[in-house]
Amino acid sequence: MPFSLEERRALLAVKGVGPTVVARLEQMGFQTLAHLSRANALDITAKASEIISGAAVSVTSWTLPTPDPNRGAGRAASRAGVAQ
Repeated sequence: MPFSLEERRALLAVKGVGPTVVARLEQMGFQTLAHLSRANALDITAKASEIISGAAVSVTSWTLPTPDPNRGAGRAASRAGVAQ
């Protein structure tokens, strides 16, 4: 089951988090912000790496803070879950 509409909107309101990030989190098995908030960021990035291995997106885009607005999206989504 995916995130509820309300939780999806909360995630999408986080700068750098778009539909693809939410879809990847769901693909990793996250279904609620509460579940996401209990997750370890390193575990999330490891799972993301498995999912996107060979893709143009690197794990650093989920973990490193940079001026690029598309980087750090996974971490931002994790923080949104923690803040809820």
